Amino acid sequence: FPVTIISSKSKDMTHLLEWRKRVGDAAADQITKESTGLGSMMHSHLECWIKQQERPGGTNVGRVMAKQMADVIIQQGLSKVSEVWGIEVPLRYESLWAGTTDLVGVYNGQHAIMDFKTTNKPKKISYIQDYFLQLTAYIMAHNQTFGTEIKQGVIFMVSRDLEYQEFVLEPHQLEHYEQLWLERLMMYYDKHPIPSLNNESVSS
Repeated sequence: FPVTIISSKSKDMTHLLEWRKRVGDAAADQITKESTGLGSMMHSHLECWIKQQERPGGTNVGRVMAKQMADVIIQQGLSKVSEVWGIEVPLRYESLWAGTTDLVGVYNGQHAIMDFKTTNKPKKISYIQDYFLQLTAYIMAHNQTFGTEIKQGVIFMVSRDLEYQEFVLEPHQLEHYEQLWLERLMMYYDKHPIPSLNNESVSS
């Protein structure tokens, strides 16, 4: 099951449900669609830049904004990446979870899993704990699949106002987030059991 699905279906959705009720379903759906499209376009820009390929064109507001947001991450985030091992790397941890991380390589001299994020407005670190759990799941899967010993994760985030933020999951925090992720995993499979887990236990 995808990491993003496990994460979303095992967390408290009260805040999101209240927001949808406040703005209305139609507006919420439109905002979500626009945000998803903008994020996808920004990812395309970054992937092309890393691969040294021609970046997407276009002059409409969304395409211009995606390029500007990607430029911010290139200038302020990717400038700290000295090695790229993989882009859009598919990962799997046994039969328990799967996902695709944006970037794997060396950040500030340390092996790291890295993800690109867009946001409507800057975030406090307390609001991005699910992103840290996502990084943790990818780190665990990459280490198991490829025999690596990655212990660091990085989130490169930019807002629509082009304000840049960088959040680093440090090695000394990893064990804590591994435990939190496994707890969320058990919560998810308690509600969504699958036959292959009948005789398996999920433990740290």
